[in-house]
Amino acid sequence: MPILDSRLPLAAAPMAGGPSTVALAHAVAEAGGFPFLAGGYQSPDGLAEQIAQTRSIGGGFGVNLFASTPTEIDEDAFEAFIDEIADEAAQYDIVLSPEPISDDDQLDDKVAMLVERPVPVVSFTFGIPSTSALRALQSAGSTVLATVTTPDEARQAVDSGVNGLVVQGSSAGGHSATFDPAHDPRSLDTAELVRRVKHEIDAPVIAAGGVDGPDAVRRLLEAGAEAVSVGTMLLRTDEAGTSDAHRRALVDPAFTDTAVTRVFTGRPARALRNGFIDRHHEAQITAYPAVHHLTRSLRRAAAAKGDTDRLHLWAGTGWRSAHAGSAGNVVRWLAGAD
Repeated sequence: MPILDSRLPLAAAPMAGGPSTVALAHAVAEAGGFPFLAGGYQSPDGLAEQIAQTRSIGGGFGVNLFASTPTEIDEDAFEAFIDEIADEAAQYDIVLSPEPISDDDQLDDKVAMLVERPVPVVSFTFGIPSTSALRALQSAGSTVLATVTTPDEARQAVDSGVNGLVVQGSSAGGHSATFDPAHDPRSLDTAELVRRVKHEIDAPVIAAGGVDGPDAVRRLLEAGAEAVSVGTMLLRTDEAGTSDAHRRALVDPAFTDTAVTRVFTGRPARALRNGFIDRHHEAQITAYPAVHHLTRSLRRAAAAKGDTDRLHLWAGTGWRSAHAGSAGNVVRWLAGAD
């Protein structure tokens, strides 16, 4: 039985921070794909409301949660980074707090909510859930997936008892799912990574990263994945909650490359290369979620003003192929139906 209950072997990747919406989930499901809601950065109540609205699609869907362990902070490096980006924040009259904020994104409360109100699939990013959380979700009837970036992480996840894997290649947009935020993701084609994981581990695999069209989907399925997760290809769709500034950047010829950087959140993430990355790339501070909280007000201000020079423009390497219009049409195109 397939790990995802959908007509097409395509899933909408969970994109925290706005792009993943209930409307996007409905559009993807109606086209035959499998939608995920992004639980990251949401309150348990806010996530519960999105889940309630998504149940009306009448089919399978998933919820993604962050399972990260807060990074031990090098206080000197953190203070130096604050000094380095202070002029950026001053452009919006923002004074950066010197006190690092650390949290677990209310993981336990979200798990408890999902145990009480189960959903078909729960996936985890940045790590593996505790044994008690994993067992509770499975006992409630949810299929549990872990996102991994190496065969070793895949082995850890399967040994923990998860039902399947989301294997993320280095070309994926947004955060790398690496368990270790100090680790620089190895440049490896997603199809090759899927083959290596499948060679070593007997578990269902969903492939993520490097999807820029139907040919990429076909290659990933041929490599052994039973479904393909797409994110960047949905950023410009009508139903996505992508900011106007982000949408404009995705079609702006001034952006010519992506880069993996820690300067926005303290974790490696792939984004369109802009001035903020270029000016502060050497810092590459590893301190998640402290850096995420530190820069959040600056990034929100930049988005509100359309300042793509200081905004985190998450995008995978195939961003130029992202289509505007209906998410359903994009899903059907990727599946080779259009």
